[in-house]
Amino acid sequence: MPDKPLSTAESSTQHPPAGSLLSLSKVEYATLIGTFAGWMLDGMDVMIFSFVIPTLIPLWGLTKGQAGLLGTTALLVSACGGWLAGVAADRYGRVRILQLTILWFAVFTFLSGFTNSFGQLMLVRSLQGLGFGGEWAVGSVLIGETIRAEHRGKAVGVVQSGWALGWGLAALSYATVFSLFGQETAWRVMFWIGLLPSLLVFYIQKYIPEPAIFRSSGAERGAPGGISRALEIFNPRMLRITLMTAILAVGVQGGYYAITTWLPLLLRTSQGLSVLHTGGYLSMVILGSFLGYLSAAWLADLLGRKRTLILFAALSGVTVLTYTSLLAGHTAIFLLGFPLGFFASGSFSPIGAFFTELFPTSMRGSGQGFSYNLGRGVGALFPALVGSLSARLSLGGAIAWFAGGAYLVMILGVLGLPETRGKELQS
Repeated sequence: MPDKPLSTAESSTQHPPAGSLLSLSKVEYATLIGTFAGWMLDGMDVMIFSFVIPTLIPLWGLTKGQAGLLGTTALLVSACGGWLAGVAADRYGRVRILQLTILWFAVFTFLSGFTNSFGQLMLVRSLQGLGFGGEWAVGSVLIGETIRAEHRGKAVGVVQSGWALGWGLAALSYATVFSLFGQETAWRVMFWIGLLPSLLVFYIQKYIPEPAIFRSSGAERGAPGGISRALEIFNPRMLRITLMTAILAVGVQGGYYAITTWLPLLLRTSQGLSVLHTGGYLSMVILGSFLGYLSAAWLADLLGRKRTLILFAALSGVTVLTYTSLLAGHTAIFLLGFPLGFFASGSFSPIGAFFTELFPTSMRGSGQGFSYNLGRGVGALFPALVGSLSARLSLGGAIAWFAGGAYLVMILGVLGLPETRGKELQS
């Protein structure tokens, strides 16, 4: 097959370039809506755990270390799931594997509501992690290959913002469900709500086609040796890209999970907040997260991927250190929740487009899946380490140490990569 540029505009209909997402074609819009909804509902299912764990700690007699291990195990398994899904997406198609990952994480989130012990929940959450990791790996490739270069950063960032809305849905469910049911039942209902994302599969099947750039080289993917192409990301030509993108992913996810996994418990223990008030404080963090995703998405196309990532990583580190050192006043903590969510979440926005542009089409799924999810796997250790360190330091101090260090690692990863803004994908 000739190695020729294939504009993502050719993936749908020919629209003249424009400066906003209003010029997207029908296929581009359908893909944007589908991947946005998928990531939103994925975020809801994952963040449900952070709301449930403060209830399970006294109910099941868990230690903070065990609670952290529940979060870490799911993330570690999701790292494997992300790479496997990426490899499968390179071989069998983005859309088909995306549907499979959504069904997978929805079903196992639902089943978490039937567990009765630490061991049972760890097993079911581990299985849920396979789908959780795979959804991002496949969805980010799908949207990156479908949207034209001039809009790619904005569009992928908009998809990332769906996570904040999913977090908001989890917070709203938390406040509602725990008001209607006793704690012994409410945490189960929270997990049962996680079955809802499975309905999205019908929309994806009807409205979202495979990207043209994938179809143009898709004939090769079913041939013998297709799986072995997954290892091409480690050849000398690609090794630096693979390693540096993984380091970037370690930093952004390690910092994020160190903060968000423990934030509801931090607010309840350090501030003495009730269930309802914890949700109110988190609403400011979630609002900041949503606007942070959108702002960083816009800046990624304006300033470039690298400058935006470095800016948000640096400000994330400063904000988390400030937030955890001022846990004495309710007003200050409420207001600081906005920049905490804004910068920590905005740090993710440019990554999907950046990684799509760094890896060739033949290995894009496996490359993005491996790097992002290796970062998730290593970053998954942070919640457990925070939980362990909090036995010697305050919980806020432990969060500050690990999150601050993570954002320094993120900056190092970004500095080792080339700028890709405006790059046309090739088949």
